[in-house]
Amino acid sequence: MTARRTRWTRRTRSNGRSDRDHRSDRNLPIRSAAAAVALAAGAAACSAPSDGGKDGDAGDAASVVIGVASEPDTLSPLLGYGKDGNSKIFDGLLARDADLNLKPALAAALPKVTDGGRTYTYTLRDGVKFSDGEPLTAEDVVYTYRTVLDEKTNNTARSELDAVEDVRASGDGTVVFRLKYPYAPFAARTVLPVVPEHVAGGQDPNTGDFNTEPVGTGPYVLTHWSKGEKLSFKANPHYWGDKPAVKSFTMAVIADDTVRATRLRSGDLDGAVLPPNLAATFEKDDGRRTYRARSYDFRAVTLPTSNKVTGDRAVRRALDAAVDRQAMVDRILDGAGRPAYGPLPVDDPWYERGIERPHDLAGAQRILDEAGWKPGPDGVRAKDGRRASFTLFYPSGDKVRQDHALAYASDAKKAGIEVKVEGATWEVIEPRMKTDAVLAGLGSVGDPDFGLYTLLHSTLAGDGFNNMAHYDNPAVDKALDAGRRSQDPDKRAAAYDTIQQALVDDPGYTFLTHIDHLYVLADRWEGLTTQLEPHEHGFASGPWWNIEDWQPKK
Repeated sequence: MTARRTRWTRRTRSNGRSDRDHRSDRNLPIRSAAAAVALAAGAAACSAPSDGGKDGDAGDAASVVIGVASEPDTLSPLLGYGKDGNSKIFDGLLARDADLNLKPALAAALPKVTDGGRTYTYTLRDGVKFSDGEPLTAEDVVYTYRTVLDEKTNNTARSELDAVEDVRASGDGTVVFRLKYPYAPFAARTVLPVVPEHVAGGQDPNTGDFNTEPVGTGPYVLTHWSKGEKLSFKANPHYWGDKPAVKSFTMAVIADDTVRATRLRSGDLDGAVLPPNLAATFEKDDGRRTYRARSYDFRAVTLPTSNKVTGDRAVRRALDAAVDRQAMVDRILDGAGRPAYGPLPVDDPWYERGIERPHDLAGAQRILDEAGWKPGPDGVRAKDGRRASFTLFYPSGDKVRQDHALAYASDAKKAGIEVKVEGATWEVIEPRMKTDAVLAGLGSVGDPDFGLYTLLHSTLAGDGFNNMAHYDNPAVDKALDAGRRSQDPDKRAAAYDTIQQALVDDPGYTFLTHIDHLYVLADRWEGLTTQLEPHEHGFASGPWWNIEDWQPKK
């Protein structure tokens, strides 16, 4: 426990997660680009899809066109958009720098913490205006948090603010949060974007126009949103910070990885998020650079307890032993990732050493034998007349998840378990998550509570994408509550150790890999970096997390 305390202390001194182990490769760009013909094509300005060039052309240093795999369902922070920071439309009271340290944003300074960690007081920055020219007030902050906490608001991240008992304004420039209990990482929760009460307050937060026509204090404003195609932004003339050199940018929504790579190669895009195999095709092009970001983003198979096969703990433990995680990192991710033995990466300060499970096919077979799952004539095991067979869904078009699912099924087959892999849309998958396995992607940065509570707590089973496996372990619930409510680093460390050990004995998921995110961009700007990233990436993360700070290369 001593080593864990040391790491925790370093972490809190910097007001965020220490990335000492990652800094050697955090900002190291890997040179890459397209072939000479593509470079010539990129030099000619190509407009973003269907925008007629109105948002700027690829090749113009003042305008950027980025290819991303998906778009948000909403642009309203009241429904969860931007809750972890990096929204270009909004700001929170605090923000994070490249190393994830907290820094003031709408607040003039970090909060004053009193009453044994139960009261947080923020003083607002002077002179901040929303993009419509109206001034920011403390009442806007109060409105934002109270609306998110209102049970009538469809925000599935509400549990992340469970500690808040009350939030109130003290004059126009001060906001005071009163907590029900000391919550060690509360300050990091105040990166939540603030919305204007004078605009959003007159609307239903679930259905109002604010969801698609946002007004914020951030460096950019939304100019156009064509669902499923693109979102376009321009610099906010009322922005309180330095004026961006990138005057406009477009996020082109391109679900297919190969199409994204093709359009990047043709010069239609300035940059894109790409899987490892496609990012590697740009390695020899001097006109583009590849940026690699470490992440908490894991791929895992949910194992619903209500399913007659995956509900058997012996089956879940056997699958955990049968899977070859390192082979997935090597063959699917081309080495751009790490084996996952739980929701926390192996290089995280809170990771419990000793929970690593090697690929052990013989061990998996032994577990099934002892539990009464006997091999059938077709090689598939059975128990009490039930075959060891279940369906595993992955979202169509996601090649990396598809490859993980197929590799998982292959490993399971060797142990005598049949996994039937199916691709489908989320509209098909979501209603079946309670009973069918899903190749899931999740992971949050900042504090173990941020990712583990919503992943595992039984009270959140079936709440949107929270606790997708419907995991229910009383000891884990108790440890999650202890980790959330304690400020003692030793007690918190013990709680999260308990959780990680419990997932070895009673796995509700088969954790497979933690993925490094790869981005390829035209080499025309300075100031590009990456952060340690959550699962949700591409739109708000990547080298464009600080696009307002980019400068054209001279």
